[in-house]
Amino acid sequence: MTSVLAAKVLTVSDGVVHGTRVDTSGAALVDALEAAGFTVVERALTADGADEVAVALTNLCEGFAGLVVSTGGTGFAPRDQTPEGTRRVVEREAPGLAEAMRLVSPLGRLSRGIVGIRGQAIVCNTPGSPKGCVEQLNAIIDVLPHALRLLAETPTDH
Repeated sequence: MTSVLAAKVLTVSDGVVHGTRVDTSGAALVDALEAAGFTVVERALTADGADEVAVALTNLCEGFAGLVVSTGGTGFAPRDQTPEGTRRVVEREAPGLAEAMRLVSPLGRLSRGIVGIRGQAIVCNTPGSPKGCVEQLNAIIDVLPHALRLLAETPTDH
């Protein structure tokens, strides 16, 4: 069965919004997603903060069936509030995926990112570093097509 795997990437960064930082993490996620067979249909940018993240994720998930990956705002800095904003948006969390992502490296344990479901979209928080976001996405990329088929109620092999 061949189906289009659609993805959207959200960069959460005050620095990128204000033009003081280049969005290398968003670009790294696009490359990793395309290498895994996903078609990236949209890239978005928002400032740090729970309210900003919740609005951006709500807009990205609206009427969308696919994967929404955020990069940034998952750490310990005061403005790192991506998980808090994500919790406002997701209807159900997928803690096993978030746990698998944290296990990829010692620094992964510092990530507070979550994974959850909104409608037919899977929302996945990753760290703001290019290396960290790709490592964490790659930890779960193999099971995401199956999870997306389950959400869309497409027949699966199990």
